[in-house]
Amino acid sequence: MYTLLSGLYKYVFQKDEYCVLILGLDNAGKTTFLEQSKTRFSKNYKGMSLSKITTTVGLNIGTVDVGKARLMFWDLGGQEELQSLWDKYYAECHGVIYVIDSTDEGRLPESKRAFEKMVTSEALDGVPILVLANKQDVETSRRRSVTAPPRSAGGTA
Repeated sequence: MYTLLSGLYKYVFQKDEYCVLILGLDNAGKTTFLEQSKTRFSKNYKGMSLSKITTTVGLNIGTVDVGKARLMFWDLGGQEELQSLWDKYYAECHGVIYVIDSTDEGRLPESKRAFEKMVTSEALDGVPILVLANKQDVETSRRRSVTAPPRSAGGTA
């Protein structure tokens, strides 16, 4: 009887959970993106002041409920020494948002290398990846429309 009631409760009230990684170099705006998403999609959440957002050491976790789904965002630090930890989270994720600072043209090659290392991981085969060119509201941002070819089964384009 307990199993029946427990299953019924889960069916009615429990949301499907999906883990989404937020990756990118340090200072790309990953935590700001997470805070703005929580503010926009959570009714009673009053976001952290943008002036209080600092460099992420480790990770930040945020939850957003959308319909019958619960999105768990894992915002991982982007410093070079923390990038080696990214792959430890790949197996658990259902999607990746890769954030690029579109105002920092000097770091685009570094961001490209980090992105290429990430997408070649077999653990991300079949995982959807969104590339987000952040800070488009800044006058010095690099605005360009790019359409990437689909990834093959081997994980590379």
